[in-house]
Amino acid sequence: MRWSKSHLYTIKEVPSDAEIPSHRLLIRGGYMKKLAPGIYSYGPLLLRAIRKFENIIRQELDRRGCVEILMPMVQPKELWEESGRWQSMGPEMQRLSNRKGHEFCLGATHEEVVLDFMKNDIKSYRDLPANVYQIQTKYRDEIRPRFGLMRGREFLMKDAYSFDLDQGSAKESYQKMKQAYQAIFEKLGLSFRIVRADSGNIGGDLSEEFHLLAEHGEDLLLVSEEGDFAANVEVCPAQDFEGKKALDSLFPMEEFETKGLKKISTLSQALKIPENELVKTLFYSSAEDGDSDRKPVAVLLRGDDELNLVKLKKAIGMNREPVPLEEKEIKEVSGAWPGSCGPVGLKIPVYMDNGVATLSNYIVGANKDGFHFKNVNSDRDFKPHFIGDLRTAHAGDKNPEGDGVLKEMRGIEVGHIFYLGTKYSEAMNARYLDESGKEQVIEMGCYGIGVTRTVQAAIESSHDKDGIVWPLSIAPFAVHICLLDPEDTKASEVADHIYKGLWESGYDCFLDDRTEQRPGPKFKDADLLGMPLRINIGARGLSNNEVELIDRKSKEMTKVVPDNALNAALTWLKSQKYTNSV
Repeated sequence: MRWSKSHLYTIKEVPSDAEIPSHRLLIRGGYMKKLAPGIYSYGPLLLRAIRKFENIIRQELDRRGCVEILMPMVQPKELWEESGRWQSMGPEMQRLSNRKGHEFCLGATHEEVVLDFMKNDIKSYRDLPANVYQIQTKYRDEIRPRFGLMRGREFLMKDAYSFDLDQGSAKESYQKMKQAYQAIFEKLGLSFRIVRADSGNIGGDLSEEFHLLAEHGEDLLLVSEEGDFAANVEVCPAQDFEGKKALDSLFPMEEFETKGLKKISTLSQALKIPENELVKTLFYSSAEDGDSDRKPVAVLLRGDDELNLVKLKKAIGMNREPVPLEEKEIKEVSGAWPGSCGPVGLKIPVYMDNGVATLSNYIVGANKDGFHFKNVNSDRDFKPHFIGDLRTAHAGDKNPEGDGVLKEMRGIEVGHIFYLGTKYSEAMNARYLDESGKEQVIEMGCYGIGVTRTVQAAIESSHDKDGIVWPLSIAPFAVHICLLDPEDTKASEVADHIYKGLWESGYDCFLDDRTEQRPGPKFKDADLLGMPLRINIGARGLSNNEVELIDRKSKEMTKVVPDNALNAALTWLKSQKYTNSV
């Protein structure tokens, strides 16, 4: 591709809503243009990067026997009612009606549609296992779209679905897809981690995320300093080293005045008791969408701990994360305003974190404004409805699966795999006959990769102050030729020779043949666009019998004679094992 024919325009000014480096670079480089909040048009260079990543995905899935299909983006309401998700998906699912009043949604995910496509063809155990995938546009009405393609409303996604005879074979399919994902992200050539994850609205009891590591990644990961343990902070088990032991004697509970001490920090300072030996009481609603009753619950944590809403959601058994009660609701439930509340005497379920369970004779609010109780003990003074892991784990916690402690990393989720079991197949009556002629429910798994999200995440993971540093595997072009003097006959001939030679050898090349730009701006644009190898060809260099080759990542420059420039570029590309030209 020649710049003069590419409809590519770089810009200096970046919209204020481009908050992270990858979003700014995509806009500045002319890779994409905003159409509406969370919706973008892709330029030719970004589309090439997307197609190259799709090639990698198809190669690894096809070689493992997965079959590509394509399902509609517009889906009928009836399918989602059959699975029970029409309401539970919430406002992120974009609903619409046709001219006859029939209700549809724009596909946020395709579990229902793929079951409708597959289930009537799977009649016998002989029809299993099966695995199908698609690369399709998805739409989710994000409440606050941001970060470009990271948190967009419309995006490209690869979703795959496995169908198996039983739980054992379903988990074998899960592991096969995990291996495929590892191969896909290894080919990408960037650092990634596989972490335990929450299944969210998709369901199932086993899921793992694939994260590209990036300094500004939106997800916090906790990984072991020793061993292979890694988890998203949302689901990471919180384990302490052996802490304070329960006292042998339980003292009588006493009420005392704490006027003006409404925060754990001020209570800690006034009483000279560490925050981690105080107990705070939080109040949440356990109501699901459509419930008229708020169904309040209380949650007990140590004073310096943070509640993990994903863990609380699972402990309660909710489909979505619980929301906090308003102050007036807390007053109605406890008899006191926030800051003076505690578990003693409450008529609602109390969920207690493991950290509180190790304490005794501790202090809590007395449910009376300006007063607290001391020497409070569970079972004697109140009965917890649930005791378990409810706090957010953090760096320095004990490794849940071995020695040592956890450390923090930032990551961007680009892939997610789920073992679904029979959640959807049971609801939608997807069954088969086993060898004995008995009817069985199909076991399922589902597997997603955010295609456009991964492409931007690769930039977030690999850039510098000058621009993008594309991994060679998905760079729009492997080579960027800067023709510095387009009107010079010899320079143009050398550039054309290298350009044609690269394409004929199977390597894609981008030629900056603009006549209106001086060398300086061309170099800046080349760094901004970020192709892995740049070749500078100009009249001054040729007068010295030189052509420059620059490695974008290392910025190492090599000068070669013009007759050797093509071979030097080919040698560099072969050394990088580049095989993904579009």
